[in-house]
Amino acid sequence: MYHDGVPRSSKTSIEAQRFGAIIQRLRAERGWTKVKLAQRAGMNATYLGVLEQGGNDTSLTTIVELCDVLGADIGEVMREVAAVRIRAR
Repeated sequence: MYHDGVPRSSKTSIEAQRFGAIIQRLRAERGWTKVKLAQRAGMNATYLGVLEQGGNDTSLTTIVELCDVLGADIGEVMREVAAVRIRAR
């Protein structure tokens, strides 16, 4: 499935939704627009929007890049993502 030419998973995971919410929160805390974060991370702003809405599982490379650009501790981000899975059991 595509949204504005960007692939979207037909089924979203709770992990993708949580990761997207975390990235959106970290971006907002810095006062950055989607465009600003996307440019700094070398990605398409539309794709970033899809990720923030939990519309796509992403690659480890993208996760590392976004955490690096945002200055976020990747371990903390992944623990927060994992916590949603544990609560869902």
